[in-house]
Amino acid sequence: LRTVFYNYSGSDGDKHKLNKGELKQLLNSELTVFLTSQKDPMLLEKIMNALDSHKENEVDFNEFVVLVATLTVACNDFFQEQQKKKVN
Repeated sequence: LRTVFYNYSGSDGDKHKLNKGELKQLLNSELTVFLTSQKDPMLLEKIMNALDSHKENEVDFNEFVVLVATLTVACNDFFQEQQKKKVN
């Protein structure tokens, strides 16, 4: 997680935070399928607003971990539902 975060943070500003552009680049590069499967043109804005608990238009590492945890839980829920469908 740290490596991914710091590969994108600081290319334009604070090296310990992702600005909106850096977050977009990270999501496009690392979670391409997730972003392309979404139909909401405001998705990046919504993700940024949800993660940015300090309301500074940047995402620090702790806030980034929340995104990863949320996506992990969502994936787990999805796969559990798929398993239930196979059993039934």
